[in-house]
Amino acid sequence: MRISSRFTIAVHVLMCIETFKHDYKVTSEFLASSVNVNPVVIRRLLQQLKRAGIVRVARGSGGADTARSLDQITMLDVYHAVECVDKGKLFHVHENPNSRCPVGRNIHGVLNTRLENIQQVMEREMESVTLRDILADMQERIQEEDVRKN
Repeated sequence: MRISSRFTIAVHVLMCIETFKHDYKVTSEFLASSVNVNPVVIRRLLQQLKRAGIVRVARGSGGADTARSLDQITMLDVYHAVECVDKGKLFHVHENPNSRCPVGRNIHGVLNTRLENIQQVMEREMESVTLRDILADMQERIQEEDVRKN
Protein backbone atom coordinates (compact mmCIF):
# COMPACT_ATOMS: atom_id res chain seq x y z
CA MET A 1 0.00 0.00 0.00
CA ARG A 2 1.21 3.50 -0.58
CA ILE A 3 0.26 6.86 0.75
CA SER A 4 -2.14 8.61 -1.60
CA SER A 5 -1.09 11.56 -3.72
CA ARG A 6 -3.15 13.85 -1.44
CA PHE A 7 -0.09 14.21 0.78
CA THR A 8 2.31 15.33 -1.94
CA ILE A 9 -0.36 17.51 -3.53
CA ALA A 10 -0.92 19.18 -0.15
CA VAL A 11 2.81 19.91 0.20
CA HIS A 12 2.86 21.24 -3.39
CA VAL A 13 -0.12 23.48 -2.62
CA LEU A 14 1.52 24.82 0.55
CA MET A 15 4.74 25.59 -1.34
CA CYS A 16 2.75 27.46 -4.00
CA ILE A 17 0.85 29.43 -1.38
CA GLU A 18 4.06 30.52 0.29
CA THR A 19 5.91 31.20 -2.97
CA PHE A 20 3.20 33.23 -4.70
CA LYS A 21 1.09 34.79 -1.92
CA HIS A 22 2.67 38.23 -2.28
CA ASP A 23 2.36 38.35 -6.08
CA TYR A 24 -0.93 36.61 -6.88
CA LYS A 25 -4.30 35.83 -5.39
CA VAL A 26 -3.71 32.18 -4.56
CA THR A 27 -7.05 30.60 -5.47
CA SER A 28 -7.93 26.96 -6.00
CA GLU A 29 -7.81 27.58 -9.75
CA PHE A 30 -4.33 29.09 -9.46
CA LEU A 31 -3.11 26.17 -7.34
CA ALA A 32 -4.78 23.62 -9.61
CA SER A 33 -2.85 25.03 -12.58
CA SER A 34 0.44 24.33 -10.80
CA VAL A 35 -0.53 20.88 -9.57
CA ASN A 36 -2.26 20.12 -12.88
CA VAL A 37 -5.45 18.78 -11.32
CA ASN A 38 -9.07 19.86 -11.20
CA PRO A 39 -9.71 22.83 -8.85
CA VAL A 40 -12.27 20.69 -6.99
CA VAL A 41 -9.41 18.45 -5.81
CA ILE A 42 -7.61 21.52 -4.48
CA ARG A 43 -10.72 22.89 -2.76
CA ARG A 44 -11.25 19.58 -0.91
CA LEU A 45 -7.60 19.52 0.12
CA LEU A 46 -7.71 23.14 1.30
CA GLN A 47 -10.72 22.31 3.47
CA GLN A 48 -8.78 19.46 5.10
CA LEU A 49 -5.78 21.74 5.67
CA LYS A 50 -8.08 24.44 7.04
CA ARG A 51 -9.69 22.00 9.53
CA ALA A 52 -6.18 21.11 10.69
CA GLY A 53 -5.33 24.78 11.25
CA ILE A 54 -2.66 24.80 8.54
CA VAL A 55 -4.26 27.24 6.09
CA ARG A 56 -6.76 30.07 6.07
CA VAL A 57 -9.10 30.29 3.11
CA ALA A 58 -10.99 33.48 2.29
CA ARG A 59 -14.56 33.02 1.03
CA GLY A 60 -15.23 33.33 -2.67
CA SER A 61 -12.08 33.91 -4.66
CA GLY A 62 -10.24 35.52 -1.78
CA GLY A 63 -7.39 33.05 -1.89
CA ALA A 64 -5.48 30.97 0.62
CA ASP A 65 -2.65 31.62 3.04
CA THR A 66 -0.82 29.59 5.65
CA ALA A 67 -2.32 29.91 9.12
CA ARG A 68 0.97 29.37 10.96
CA SER A 69 4.62 29.99 10.33
CA LEU A 70 6.18 27.34 8.10
CA ASP A 71 8.65 26.41 10.81
CA GLN A 72 5.66 25.44 12.96
CA ILE A 73 4.17 23.07 10.37
CA THR A 74 5.76 19.67 9.94
CA MET A 75 5.39 17.11 7.21
CA LEU A 76 3.61 14.99 9.83
CA ASP A 77 1.05 17.77 10.39
CA VAL A 78 0.27 17.80 6.67
CA TYR A 79 0.18 14.00 6.53
CA HIS A 80 -2.28 13.84 9.43
CA ALA A 81 -4.42 16.58 7.86
CA VAL A 82 -4.95 14.89 4.51
CA GLU A 83 -4.39 11.15 4.98
CA CYS A 84 -6.92 8.92 6.68
CA VAL A 85 -4.38 6.65 8.34
CA ASP A 86 -4.85 5.80 11.99
CA LYS A 87 -1.97 5.10 14.34
CA GLY A 88 -0.43 1.78 13.39
CA LYS A 89 -2.67 1.40 10.35
CA LEU A 90 -0.48 2.56 7.45
CA PHE A 91 -0.07 -1.00 6.25
CA HIS A 92 -3.11 -3.10 5.58
CA VAL A 93 -2.41 -6.78 6.14
CA HIS A 94 -4.59 -9.08 4.08
CA GLU A 95 -7.53 -10.22 6.15
CA ASN A 96 -8.10 -13.90 5.60
CA PRO A 97 -4.89 -15.90 5.45
CA ASN A 98 -5.34 -19.64 5.43
CA SER A 99 -5.34 -20.76 9.07
CA ARG A 100 -4.45 -24.32 8.07
CA CYS A 101 -1.14 -23.04 6.69
CA PRO A 102 1.61 -22.39 9.27
CA VAL A 103 2.58 -19.18 7.47
CA GLY A 104 -1.04 -18.07 7.12
CA ARG A 105 -1.68 -18.76 10.80
CA ASN A 106 1.28 -16.66 11.95
CA ILE A 107 1.75 -13.90 9.37
CA HIS A 108 -0.31 -11.29 11.25
CA GLY A 109 1.54 -11.90 14.51
CA VAL A 110 4.88 -11.61 12.75
CA LEU A 111 4.09 -8.51 10.69
CA ASN A 112 1.86 -6.36 12.89
CA THR A 113 4.46 -5.18 15.42
CA ARG A 114 7.17 -4.67 12.80
CA LEU A 115 4.87 -2.68 10.52
CA GLU A 116 3.72 -0.51 13.42
CA ASN A 117 7.37 0.19 14.26
CA ILE A 118 8.10 1.09 10.63
CA GLN A 119 5.19 3.53 10.65
CA GLN A 120 6.43 5.10 13.89
CA VAL A 121 9.92 5.62 12.40
CA MET A 122 8.41 7.20 9.28
CA GLU A 123 6.24 9.51 11.36
CA ARG A 124 9.16 10.58 13.59
CA GLU A 125 11.14 11.49 10.48
CA MET A 126 8.17 13.41 9.04
CA GLU A 127 7.88 15.27 12.34
CA SER A 128 11.51 16.41 12.07
CA VAL A 129 10.98 18.12 8.69
CA THR A 130 9.18 21.47 8.62
CA LEU A 131 7.62 23.19 5.66
CA ARG A 132 10.33 25.85 6.11
CA ASP A 133 12.87 23.10 5.27
CA ILE A 134 10.91 22.12 2.17
CA LEU A 135 10.56 25.75 1.08
CA ALA A 136 14.32 26.30 1.50
CA ASP A 137 15.00 23.27 -0.70
CA MET A 138 12.47 24.55 -3.24
CA GLN A 139 14.00 28.03 -3.37
CA GLU A 140 17.49 26.55 -3.77
CA ARG A 141 16.35 24.46 -6.75
CA ILE A 142 14.60 27.43 -8.35
CA GLN A 143 17.78 29.53 -7.98
CA GLU A 144 19.92 26.74 -9.47
CA GLU A 145 17.47 26.50 -12.35
CA ASP A 146 17.70 30.26 -12.93
CA VAL A 147 21.51 30.10 -12.94
CA ARG A 148 21.48 27.31 -15.55
CA LYS A 149 19.13 29.34 -17.77
CA ASN A 150 21.47 32.37 -17.74
